[in-house]
Amino acid sequence: MSEFSLIYQHFQHCTRNNPLTQVGIGDDCAISSMPSDCELVSCIDTLVAGRHFPLSTSAYAIGYKSVAVNLSDLAAMGATPYAILLGISLPTKLAQDDWLKPFTQGIADICNRFDVELIGGDTTQSNTLNISVTALGFVPAGQAITRRGAKVGDIICVSGEIGSASFALQQILNAEKSERHNIALQSIALQPIALQPALDLPVPQVELGQKLRGFAHSMIDISDGLGQDLGHILTASKVGAVVDLASIPTHPRLQALPNTDKWQHQLNGGDDYQLCFTMSEQNFVKFNQQFSDKIFAIGKIVTENGLRLAYNNQPIEFSITGYQHF
Repeated sequence: MSEFSLIYQHFQHCTRNNPLTQVGIGDDCAISSMPSDCELVSCIDTLVAGRHFPLSTSAYAIGYKSVAVNLSDLAAMGATPYAILLGISLPTKLAQDDWLKPFTQGIADICNRFDVELIGGDTTQSNTLNISVTALGFVPAGQAITRRGAKVGDIICVSGEIGSASFALQQILNAEKSERHNIALQSIALQPIALQPALDLPVPQVELGQKLRGFAHSMIDISDGLGQDLGHILTASKVGAVVDLASIPTHPRLQALPNTDKWQHQLNGGDDYQLCFTMSEQNFVKFNQQFSDKIFAIGKIVTENGLRLAYNNQPIEFSITGYQHF
C-alpha cells in the first residue's frame, strides 16, 4: 500500500467541514483561519509502543488515546480544540486494513466527540510503532490558564478520580509477566477490566477547562502523576502546597488497596488526564453555584515552597517520583 492510498483510504473520514480550514489533507501544508480576538494554543505528544502503552493495547485505543492526551493539554489551558496533525511511523505488518481501520476509527471517534478535525500529517515505515500528534486550539485573548498563576490561599482541586489508570496498567503488566513465566494467574488477568477504560480511553476534560476560565488561577493536566504535575504548578508559581491524601477522589477498586499502594498510583502513577487547578475560596464557591460539574478540593496553596502531604490532617512522608520519561 502506498503512502497516499493509505492516507486517502484510512484517514479521510477523520476530516470535517470546519469553516476555519481553508486547505486540509492533500496538500503540502494545511491552511487555517484564526477566529477573531483569539490566541492560538498548540501542543505535541509522542507515543512509543512498549514505552507509553503496552504492546497488547488495541489499535482502537492507541488511535483514541494518541489524540486524547493532546486534547487534555489543550483543556489544561482552557482552550477550545480545533484540529490535529498526525505523524505515524509503523511496521509493515501494521500497515494493513485490519489494524489501520480500528486505529483510525479511534481517532475519528474522539475527534467527532470534541469537534476536532485532522488537517494533515505524515506516514512512514519503521521497525516500531511511533505516533506523534500536534493539537491546535483557540482561547479568547488573555484568558489562557497557565501553571504560573497559583496564589497563596488558593484551594487545590482535581476534576475526577486519580490513580485508576496506573492501577490498570500495573495489572496488565503483571498479567503479561505471568504469561511470560507460564504462571496461571487468571485473577490478575481479569482485574484490569473494571479500570482499563481509564488507561486506554481517558476522557479529556475539555468542557470543564473552558468553564474554568475566569475562575482558576493555574492549571495542569495530570499525565505524570499528581505529585509531579502539581509540583510543576508550585515551581512555576513559586509557592508551596499542602495536600490531604484522604481528599483525593478514588475508585472503590483502588480504595481497597493498602494506603501506600494507593498513594503510589495516585501520586506517582500518571496517565489520569484529569485536571489539577487552583482557585480562590470565593471562586470555588461561585463555580459550584454556577456549574454542576463536580470538582474536588484536595489541599491548599501555602507560602513555604514544596509539597507537603497529610492524611486526615496528620502530616505524612511519601516519596514523589512521578513518571520518568528518561
